[in-house]
Amino acid sequence: MPKLKVYRTPIGFHDAYVAAPSMKAALKAWGTEKNLFARGAAELVTDPKLTKEPLASPGEVIKRPRGSAAEHRKAAGSAERPASDAKSTPERKSAKRKPPPDRKPLETAEQALSAAREKYDCELADIDDQLALLQEKRRKLARAQETEIDRLEKERSAKEATYRRALDKWEI
Repeated sequence: MPKLKVYRTPIGFHDAYVAAPSMKAALKAWGTEKNLFARGAAELVTDPKLTKEPLASPGEVIKRPRGSAAEHRKAAGSAERPASDAKSTPERKSAKRKPPPDRKPLETAEQALSAAREKYDCELADIDDQLALLQEKRRKLARAQETEIDRLEKERSAKEATYRRALDKWEI
């Protein structure tokens, strides 16, 4: 069994770790053909704490969160306000809530779509039935033609044999 190494690449708010025998195998496990190592977006991991879990399940991508939820909110610009700021914010007056948007146009469009699909399915089924009838008619015609051609070929062969016999008698 080849020696496994642990590789890491950032994926959103997570780090994706994988134990693989090569960088190419790690890229395949992450589902990419682009060389993340050349771009500096992936690296070899040597920290025993970080390599333990990926080495336990080779080839499987292990995701671990990068930072805490508070750090993520802070990076997104929505960090929690300190308590002193919360008190200084004036309370909003309870505004009358708007009614939900009218769903009737959507329901009408969905019904029209459903009716169009049903109509299409019916027309397609009719065409399929007609096609089956035409194919059966074609098979019958082919059988009848084959029978008639066989009969006519036998008749022609018999006439040719008669002609040849008559020709042979004539030459004598």
